[in-house]
Amino acid sequence: MTSKHCILLGVPLQEGTGRLGCDMGPGGFRAAGLAGALQELGHSVEDRGNLAPAPQRPLSHPNQAIKHLPEVVAWTEALAEASYRLGAEGMPIILGGDHGLAAGTLSGFSRRAAETGRPFFVLWLDAHPDFHTLDSTVSGNLHGCPVAYATGRPGFEGYFPPLAAPVNPENICMIGIRSVDPAERMALTAAGVTVHDMRAIDEHGVGPLLQAFLKRVAEANGVLHVSLDVDFLDPGIAPGVGTTVPGGATFREAHLIMEMLHDSGLATSLDLVELNPFLDERGRTALLMVDLVASLMGRRVMDRPTRAGTA
Repeated sequence: MTSKHCILLGVPLQEGTGRLGCDMGPGGFRAAGLAGALQELGHSVEDRGNLAPAPQRPLSHPNQAIKHLPEVVAWTEALAEASYRLGAEGMPIILGGDHGLAAGTLSGFSRRAAETGRPFFVLWLDAHPDFHTLDSTVSGNLHGCPVAYATGRPGFEGYFPPLAAPVNPENICMIGIRSVDPAERMALTAAGVTVHDMRAIDEHGVGPLLQAFLKRVAEANGVLHVSLDVDFLDPGIAPGVGTTVPGGATFREAHLIMEMLHDSGLATSLDLVELNPFLDERGRTALLMVDLVASLMGRRVMDRPTRAGTA
């Protein structure tokens, strides 16, 4: 296994969601032993601490439902620049924070990939596609908008930072989707995003669906970013999230995805988002997320420690 230089960056963004607590997410991942798990696998780890947002600008939008637009835009500006820089220094692992942070990571990493002349791909592991525009969002929670922004859908101009390299929606694969608004459904189909909902996983298994996407990335010599939302997982195993949707990925399905990503050697950056330690049960969700990162970074099934007692 090739060792990597993993760069941890906390992004305590919670303004994109409708409830408090995601700002504690970076600390939750650290307390769950993320750095140590990576080091045990032979990787070097550099923790850059927590990012601070850019200065806020006064912003208002005709959609009166939108919440915290100046705050989310300020985080996006700072994280887009940070992601662009970190993409040249190692393997960035962004510790969220709500999924609104992906507006910054997707745009920053895509810009870095474009400068190297390689196509940029995204594996989006989430219950939600987050494909709303500022005009279409009904909840007004901006963690539902990052993919729409990063792919250059209209309506973000004059509010969010200009995109140096919009993400090609045909290079995005979403797995685990099970909560989609009608406006998003039509837009996803029109844009050409690959969406594998839980029915597709039930019918075909997650392995063949992911393998087809990874084959595309490899054949294109692409750069692959993985964005992992806690609510991708079934709430029965991952309760520490504010947007629980029943019927999510199982422990085995999630680990299979991570091990396949490791086998492919394609992942170059990672988001870990929507962990809300306030809603967790004795760190259960944070520990599971750290286990998944360990699988992505090389831990095999045979290497797993027994949680309690001895076998």
